[in-house]
Amino acid sequence: MKALLFPGQGSQAVGMGAEFFKNFQIVKDIFFEADERLGFKISKIILDGPNDELKLTKNTQPAILTISYSIFSVMKKEFNFNFKKFKFFAGHSLGEYSALVAAESLKFSDAIKLLFLRGKAMQEAVPVGEGAMLAVLGIGNKELEKYIVEATKNGVCEIANDNAEGQIITSGAKKSIEELQKILKKDKIKSIILPVSAPFHCSLMTSASKKMEGEINSTDFKTPVIDLVNNVTALKEKNPENIKNLLIKQIYSKVRWRESVIFMKNQGVKDFIEIGPGKVLSGLVKRITSECNTISLNSIEELKSLQNEFQR
Repeated sequence: MKALLFPGQGSQAVGMGAEFFKNFQIVKDIFFEADERLGFKISKIILDGPNDELKLTKNTQPAILTISYSIFSVMKKEFNFNFKKFKFFAGHSLGEYSALVAAESLKFSDAIKLLFLRGKAMQEAVPVGEGAMLAVLGIGNKELEKYIVEATKNGVCEIANDNAEGQIITSGAKKSIEELQKILKKDKIKSIILPVSAPFHCSLMTSASKKMEGEINSTDFKTPVIDLVNNVTALKEKNPENIKNLLIKQIYSKVRWRESVIFMKNQGVKDFIEIGPGKVLSGLVKRITSECNTISLNSIEELKSLQNEFQR
């Protein structure tokens, strides 16, 4: 059994998807649709930068969706990949929107608008410089929780992304995150402050969630044609109303990626295939389980190499 994975923020790079854009009209059409829906040239930011513009959250999120959906569309319509061979679709944070579009639950034009508004709301939820995120390496959740208790004396400090055993992202008030880093350093535990503009996936994002509630609830969602594994619950979900509610909660909730991969593995998934920019999720899956195969597809050559296995 197979699962298709869609990356989140941090996988972006100027020029991503350029090879697909040059070679396939379907990708040019998707880029044009993105520009039309957003009312500005997101295509130019994706292909030409500058990087400072691309890494703005309000641009990053729709940009990654555009690339992920472009590659998916090429796989489906140009290479005739048979997605009935996939048991699950799953995405990391904003990647969940890419998974929903691929699973025909959400229109691309609706998803890209939602992600632009989501990115803007998340950016505006906390003044620049007042929040931070910290990657903590080499320890597990339970051990990290003990350190977090001490750090929260200075404000919000929470686990934002449970990415893999030994790779956890924390998020919160800048003072508390800096305090956590100091405490970890005393015990020689490695941590890295992330170059992000806001503290995502923690309770400081509640105002962003409230802003998005009306937008998400007024958008049409259909039952996905493939089961979606959800970030908030790390379980499969097909009910459109539940999907909406979970997308609202996802903004301030922990991304349970490690548990999601374990759930899929326990459901019989042997092959995890990542599409979109970068290879972040493939690397995380390898850290989570050594019993499954991982493949990253973000070039035409890589698609060709798997064409025979996945054709209808």
